[in-house]
Amino acid sequence: MTLNPRFPGVLFGAAYYAEYQEEGALDRDLDLMVEAGFTVIRVGESVWSTWEPRNGEFDLDWLQPVLDGAHARGIAVILGTPTYAIPPWLQTLHPEIAAIDGQGHMRGWGGRQEMDQSVPVYRWYAERIIRRVVARYADHPAVIGYQVDNEPGNNLPHNESTFQAFVSWLRARYGSVERLNEEWGLVYWSHRIAEWSELWRPGGNMMPQYQLDWRRFQGEQATDLIAWQADIVREYAREDQFVTTCISYSRPQISDDQLAASLDVTAGNPYYLMQDGLSADVDLPRRADWWHTGPWALFQWADRAFSSRQERFLVTETNAQSIGGPWQNQPPYPGQIKQAALALVARGSRMIEYWHWHTLHFGAETYWGGVLPHSQVPGRIYREVAELGASLKRIGSALDGFEPDADVLMLYSTDTKWSFEFYPPLANEDGEADPRSYARITDAFYRGLNEVGAQVRVQHTRQFVEQSAAELSARYPVLIAAAEYVADDTVLDALREYAAAGGHLVLGIRTGYGDELARARRGVAPDRLHDAAGAWYDEYSNLAEPLDVTAEEGFELEAGSQATAWIDVLNLDGAQALARYEPNELGAVAAITTAAFGAGRVTYVGTVPNEPLARSLGRWLVPASAAAAWRAEIPVTVSTGRTRGKELAFVHNWSSRSHAVTVPAEAIHVETGERFTAGSRFTLEPRGVAVFEVSASQP
Repeated sequence: MTLNPRFPGVLFGAAYYAEYQEEGALDRDLDLMVEAGFTVIRVGESVWSTWEPRNGEFDLDWLQPVLDGAHARGIAVILGTPTYAIPPWLQTLHPEIAAIDGQGHMRGWGGRQEMDQSVPVYRWYAERIIRRVVARYADHPAVIGYQVDNEPGNNLPHNESTFQAFVSWLRARYGSVERLNEEWGLVYWSHRIAEWSELWRPGGNMMPQYQLDWRRFQGEQATDLIAWQADIVREYAREDQFVTTCISYSRPQISDDQLAASLDVTAGNPYYLMQDGLSADVDLPRRADWWHTGPWALFQWADRAFSSRQERFLVTETNAQSIGGPWQNQPPYPGQIKQAALALVARGSRMIEYWHWHTLHFGAETYWGGVLPHSQVPGRIYREVAELGASLKRIGSALDGFEPDADVLMLYSTDTKWSFEFYPPLANEDGEADPRSYARITDAFYRGLNEVGAQVRVQHTRQFVEQSAAELSARYPVLIAAAEYVADDTVLDALREYAAAGGHLVLGIRTGYGDELARARRGVAPDRLHDAAGAWYDEYSNLAEPLDVTAEEGFELEAGSQATAWIDVLNLDGAQALARYEPNELGAVAAITTAAFGAGRVTYVGTVPNEPLARSLGRWLVPASAAAAWRAEIPVTVSTGRTRGKELAFVHNWSSRSHAVTVPAEAIHVETGERFTAGSRFTLEPRGVAVFEVSASQP
């Protein structure tokens, strides 16, 4: 969508909570924001008890000075609905809205999102406060958009009303208990039911088909919540105001492409480890689910955000300083604030908004650092944020109509993620089930591609099957299906058609092994694809220790390349081996195979590649990346995109040492206006980033 034309380029700002500040801070804060180049603030989403201190008693005027002051200074406002954090009087009046977990325990009060947001009585009170707040400020000229709720999908409520809604959902989906018995395989362990009333609660369930449908139902609950709020807000919103929510992609209830469909623009909240967590030449332990580690993971978050609606997005919250508990204090090294922000912009962000303006003096997030420290005296962080604001002002006009480039299309299957969280194929180091199996597999491919300079476009499986195979293969010469386990015949046939049309299809483990209900397929693996791949298997194994691999002629391996976690014991039936395992007692030989198919090619990766093996595969798949054109290697990355017939290149140095790159064509440094000829050298300072407008003559 087109954002408010009064604010072109990249919106820049922070969440701002005057209600947490001392009296008299407003004008000082807003003036400092202007000096920092802020063009937007987000307000109001966390304080239902301030909007409605007692049941039916509303205080709606306290925000007026904030909006008036922002508008007077040319700062736009995103207004939030406060429905994710309910007031104590509602907890007391209706304790039955508390979320119940799978063991039947009520979630305790004292945090946030402790309730089942599908319960009708909750919805009644939520609708009332939404209407009061939005009606009060919809006509204010500062308000350019609305954020409904906040990071939805934090729980998987097991309340009785939710379970009964699930049963109704199943009845509509399957029609009869006989069909449910057949589709779920309930003959197993004597689980056949004769009546809908006999269906057991999900808390004790061990059936993977039940669990997958339960998660699909829960995803629809979150989608419905956001669509319901968005519809209410649109009754009051002006035509020039957008509606969004802020997504935390690790939340268990959300299916982000479905949730974002009811919104005008995607918005989300990337948090990441700073310092060496943003050093490409330092390998730290893997990230937490919501807290990313490594520059590659920051790029991956942005590509996931783009995938939700296949368009540019907003960053509603991200790091200004340390983020996390009081024991997790890693403020940014100088330069990292600008680095991270421009990485997000390079992959499609239309707004950078920090959480938050001032560091809190109380509450659970006291040590989530804001733009201002606890002293409220502007320091280094404020100065670097202000420098970024100035940079975005200089760069912003060049970004109108910008779309990031992509060398590779990578599929994302929410259904497979949900299935693997319950029924994972991989083990942790202690031998126990790893609920992050889907992320481990897909991360391995994404990281390898990113670290050799390939740029990735992520698509949800639902989005992929709606497109023409010929158009996809022409636009994206490489397609990665890293782990399409939960997939119906339509998905597998679409993969096959992509390769036949001329694309290079790359298959990973478990792809083509399960059907749409996570049932093991009866066909030869990978089902519907094995003849196209020229390879098949009926044996597979987890790996307790990595296996070394060697390369065949024409495929170059980086030192240290290994297979990890899993191997498919592949039989070649027309395919050529690119990489082989060292001799092993399983008799597994081929690690990576490739075969021509139709006008294209199918490559099979029968393991989870470690970083060197994944990078080796990435170099083979995308030999002519933008990074290669700039002669850039890790820790330098190059991200490109196009706008108005021009190419922009974002060149990052993710290290503490200077690095030089070669400018591949005539180019202009967007911030300084300095001109470069083809073949000239440009030196990036430690933690430096530069944006270039490159001549169309670049190949």
